[in-house]
Parts: sequence; structure tokens; C-alpha cells
Amino acid sequence: MLYVDVILPLPLDGLFTYSVPQEWEAKVCPYVRAKVPFGITKTHTALIVRSHNDPPQGDFEVKSIISIIDDEPILLPQQYDMWQWISKYYMSPMGDVMQAALPHGIKKEETYRPKTEVYIRLADDYKNEQSLHNAMNMLSRSPKQMEVFTAYLDISGWAELKEKHSVSREELINVAHCTTAHVKALVNSGFLQIYDKEIGRLNSNEEPHPENIKTLSAAQQEALDKLRKDNGAPSSAPILFHGVTSSGKTEVYIHLIQEAIDKGLQVLYLLPEIALTVQITSRLKSIFGNRMGIYHSKYSDAERVEVWQRQLSDTPYDIILGVRSSVFLPFQRLGLIIVDEEHETSFKQQDPSPRYHARSVALMMAKKTGANVILGTATPSAETYYKALQGKYRLVELKTRYKDIKLPHIEVVNTKDLRRRKLMRGMLSPALKTAVIDALRKGEQAIIFHNRRGFSPVIECHQCGWSPKCPNCDVSLTYHKTTGSLTCHYCGHTYPMPRQCPDCDNTALSDRGVGTEKIEDMIVDELREGGCDDGMLHISRMDLDTTRTRNAYERIINDFSNGKKNLLIGTQMVTKGLDFAHVSVVGIISAETMLNKADFRAHEQAFTMITQVAGRAGRQGQQGQVFLQTAHPELPVIKQITNNDYEGFFKALMTERQLFRYPPFCRLIYIYLKHRDNNTVNTAAIELGSRLRQCFADNVLGPDKPAVARIKQLFIRKIVLKAEPSWGITPLRHNIRLCTDAIVSCPQYKNIMISFDVDPL
Repeated sequence: MLYVDVILPLPLDGLFTYSVPQEWEAKVCPYVRAKVPFGITKTHTALIVRSHNDPPQGDFEVKSIISIIDDEPILLPQQYDMWQWISKYYMSPMGDVMQAALPHGIKKEETYRPKTEVYIRLADDYKNEQSLHNAMNMLSRSPKQMEVFTAYLDISGWAELKEKHSVSREELINVAHCTTAHVKALVNSGFLQIYDKEIGRLNSNEEPHPENIKTLSAAQQEALDKLRKDNGAPSSAPILFHGVTSSGKTEVYIHLIQEAIDKGLQVLYLLPEIALTVQITSRLKSIFGNRMGIYHSKYSDAERVEVWQRQLSDTPYDIILGVRSSVFLPFQRLGLIIVDEEHETSFKQQDPSPRYHARSVALMMAKKTGANVILGTATPSAETYYKALQGKYRLVELKTRYKDIKLPHIEVVNTKDLRRRKLMRGMLSPALKTAVIDALRKGEQAIIFHNRRGFSPVIECHQCGWSPKCPNCDVSLTYHKTTGSLTCHYCGHTYPMPRQCPDCDNTALSDRGVGTEKIEDMIVDELREGGCDDGMLHISRMDLDTTRTRNAYERIINDFSNGKKNLLIGTQMVTKGLDFAHVSVVGIISAETMLNKADFRAHEQAFTMITQVAGRAGRQGQQGQVFLQTAHPELPVIKQITNNDYEGFFKALMTERQLFRYPPFCRLIYIYLKHRDNNTVNTAAIELGSRLRQCFADNVLGPDKPAVARIKQLFIRKIVLKAEPSWGITPLRHNIRLCTDAIVSCPQYKNIMISFDVDPL
């Protein structure tokens, strides 16, 4: 009897064994999908990973697969190897890894249907000069059909009996200004034939143009030469490419990509945000044309399936440009991985499981395939820079901006002092307001950055102090003025804005705090007061609320790049490596909101975010101006930002991290327990914490309530485990599992949900 071990797309550990009916045995092979029964009535699309003749041990009925879906494997062996590593390292069930890795269309039971289009060809009877003359004579009495037929001959090349080109029905209709009825008449008369042709949803006819690669500056060329050399480190060691903002790292990447594909290797170019792909795509397409594919969540499911299948074919894309999920794509000859803006938190998957970090996965992929890895950034993450200084990574630096443009001048604005002296009432300090208006009058552009979306984070009753809370989560509801609604940013539920306080019936409800939506309103009024007329002011806002649709990123970025908009207000989306030629002024609103978070990474993330958004100014012209508005200008990190002193900031950060034993001096694992009953989750967390201390002693902190202790009606407790660098993954995982399994095996805790976040951000 033939058996198969499969992965089910469920949050379950281990593989499941099914028997194979004789009719399906010939189609069984690793990494094809099978339809299998599960439970009493359910079926799932499973992935076969192994076939064998060993019946499973135990007194239970082995169910049979229902059918085999694929003729060919949908996964490469090295991909499954990476799945196993991700599952073990991030303590995630293989079913969750499968769910994250495969496009939704591949996870469905039905097979993927390629996109086709109706094409036209000449009937066999008319494929020579004499027969074409006969056809023209026969059509002389039907002028419109003659016109359509002649148009086809011209487009296809048959008119001069030259090289023949494929002609789609849509193209013929557009050129001949006819209808489908006219084309159908020619088909029915036997002059033309129609057929379906697979065209692909992502087909690009752009030919590669390597001649468009720009000549590097002396500094860029020096960096490229160093990237090629070993510098005393193992040649396979990852490289940290530390280049200041606007130093031209992308052009260096392009040279490396061309060298890789000249060797017949594939390249994975990872970016943290979809917004970044909008700008870089056009630059890379102008060089690499149809050799490059793009992969991100704003693509339709069918488009993502098509990229996946193209990568499994004999003619895969040489280059994939994509976001974190691109690490799951099939690569047959991977030679280079570029992780651009490696510091970005967007590379980390937060929910659902597996909570992987694309940078870490990319490094492991490179280790297993022998590919080179380049981690590029102007503000390296603490862990990455530490490894570079320790010699585990090679360090290549590019310290000058392209064309030697100076880094922007950062002016710190003490908003607390200005408000005390009543010199600042709104969101813009006098200096920032003047600079923005001057820039707009000169035809330049400005960016205003504030890392909170919505109109106002808190609504409050003046009379009794009532404030609306989410009924599902322990958070205040954020007011969104454009929709007139209150929204929970954790569970996504939306509620109508009340007209009066439900506690005291008072109608005087006021908003407290500001988000980007409110800043947009306030800035318009402030700039008008400063003498900026409406014809001069063209505002765009870029945050999660304005970029929900597929083309929203592209529209906002293109409008700003092309000068249709001259003032961009946004959250952290505007910090992520975007290149705008005419931005001369950047304003950072309330920098202290980033510094005051109860998080050991708060200052690191604030340094990174502020430095990155400041780097948007003065990229292709005179030195830019940055106004950093804060109520706490005395903080050391503020001075380090203004001096662009990453080394000084890093040294102080490492002293603090080592003292309190935080990464990179240990690894963190967060263990979350969730349940609908607060008492149940609390007692379970206390017991789990006690069991973990028996294994890991003082390396266990908690349990505690997280900042938001209830989400989607589930109460949450959090335990922190500080793992020593010397601890191996396998024994660490084994001991944690022993403790958590002991908890969930107790009847009173059977419905407790336990999840893990390894290397959290």
C-alpha cells in the first residue's frame, strides 16, 4: 500500500499520513497538491512531501486521499527545506508556513487558469500571394470587411508577405475601428481564423537595455569594488552596505544585478514597502525589461500565481523585485539577494504566524544556496551593525551623497518653549511655516511627517470625561473625519461618531491629539494665514487610509514626483527610501511621540525614522532644510540625529543594551497567551511562567499585561524569554514546547491559545 505524508493548511504541527488509491499512485510525487478529507465532512488542499510504504502506527483508520491536483510539483526541494527552517526557528506549525508561503490561488482546490486572449490568424487557404488577391476580389463588395481584412494584413505583415506578427482581436478592432461582428463575419466566411492564446497577466514586451546603466561616480565605484572583494572576510559572508541617504546605493545595486545575470544567476531584490516598488520599478524596467518580475500583496491573486509558476518554468524571471513575501518564491539558480533598507520593521511579519523576518530568511536562503547577500541602509539596525563590527558581516561604507550634495541641515525647534511664549499655536513652528511657504513660492516641494494616522486618536466629552473605547479591544477609538467614523486600529471595527455623550447627553465632544488627517486640515489654515494662496497649495496625504487600493501608492507618488502636488503629509510611509528631486524642506511634527514609547527599541526606531525622513530633503539640488519639532530638545538622541552621528548613537545604545541584556547580547522570544476569560488566561500565564523558570531561571520575565491587553475580545498575557546566544535552537524549542504542552493538556486550559514571536520588533 502506498502512503503519503502531507502538510495541511492548518495551524497544526507535524505531517499527516494518508493512503493512496491505486488510480492515483502514478501521479504521486513530492510537492504536488492533493485533495484530502479531514474530520467528518471537511476537505483540504494538502501538499505531499513524502511517499512511502510504511503504514502509520496506532489503532486508527487511515483515510485515503480524494485526488491529486497537479501534474508537476509546485515547490522546489530547497523551498521545502526553508519551510522547515522557518517552522523550527520561529516556532510555527508547518501548516502556518504553508499558508504564508503559497499564493491563495495555489492553496485552492481548483487548478490555476492561465489568462488567454482571442487572437486572429489568416486561414490556410489564403497564405500565398495569388490566394490573397482572390480574397481581395471576393471582399470588394463588402467595403467594411475589406477594410478590416486589409488592416489585418498590414498589422500581421501578410500585406508584403514579410515576417508575420501575432494580432489580437482587440488590436485589430482598435486599428480598423470595427466591431467584433465585422471580425466574426470574416471568420464565418473562411478568410480569418480565431484562436485563444495564453498571454499572461504580467507579460512585458520591454526588451532589456543594459546600455541604460549609468556610469558610477568615483565614490560609488570605490564602494562597488569593495563589495566585490573579500576584505579579509569569507567570500560568502553577508555584506552590510552602509551608505548615507541619497548616496546612490541603487545605482551600485544595478551594476551588481547586471553582473549576476551575466553569470546566469537569479537576483532577489527585497524592499520593505510596496510604495518603494513604484519608484524603483521604472528605473529597473528601463534596464532589465522583461527579465524582471514584481511580487507584492497589491497584485491580484492570479497575478501572484502567475509569477510563482513562471519561476518554476524553464524561463523564470532573472530578477524578482518584491516585499517580504518574495522570499517564498521558487528560485532555481539564486545568486544574489539585496535587502534594501534592511533596518525596516516592515520586513518582520507581525500577524499571523509565522512571525518571520524577511532579512533573516534571506540570510538563511543565501547560506543554503551559496548566494551573496547585501544588506543596504543609511541607518543599520543595531543587530546588523554589531555583527559587522564583530566581523561576522563585511562592512562597506559610502559616506558621501551623489554629486557631493550636502546632507540636509537639521534645525531643532523647541515647541515647548514656543508654546510657553505663545509664539506657536498650531502644528507648524514659525520657522517651519516660513520655510514651507518660501519653498512652495519657488516651485519646490515640502514633506510633513507625523507617525500617527487618522484625525484624532481620542474623542472626549468636556462635561463628564467620557471617551469612546472599542468594545472588542482595550484601546480608544480613533476619529476619522473623512468617513465621519470611529475606528479601532487593532480589530478594524468601525463605529458611527456619536452626536452626543452617551453618559451625560452633552453634545460638546472634542478631539484630543492629532493624526495626519487633522494635520492636513490644520496646515492648510496655517499656511493660508501665512500668505499662501490656494492656487499655490496642492496637498497629498500618504498613510494607511489613503493607500488601501492597488494603485493608490503609484498615484500619490507619481503626482508628487511629477509636481502635480507640492506638499506631502504622511506617516512612516514617507520615510522609506523614496526619491523626490524637488523636496527642499522637511518638517517633523512632535518627534517626542516616537521617543516616549515603552519599548527598548524606541530610540533606535526614532533615530532611524527621523534620519530617513530628513534624508528626503535636498537630494538633487542645494542643501535641504529639516525642522525637527520636539518638546524635549535636550535628549542626547536629538543631538546625535542632528549631527548624523550614527556611530555615537550606536555606541551609547550598545552600552545600554549590554547593561540590561537586550539584543544583540541575547535573543528575545515573546510568548503570548490568549483566552476569552481574563481569570483563566491569568492563572495559565502564571503557571506557564513558573514552569519556564524551572528551565530558564532568571531569563524569564513576566507574565505581564501587554500595552493592549485585550484584542478582538481575547484577553492577553505576555511572557518574555531572554535566550543566551549560546543556546541552540533545537533544545530551546524543545524545552519551551514541554512547558506549553503541559499547560494546554490541562482540561481547564484546553482552549488557551499560545503563540510565539521570535526576535520580536
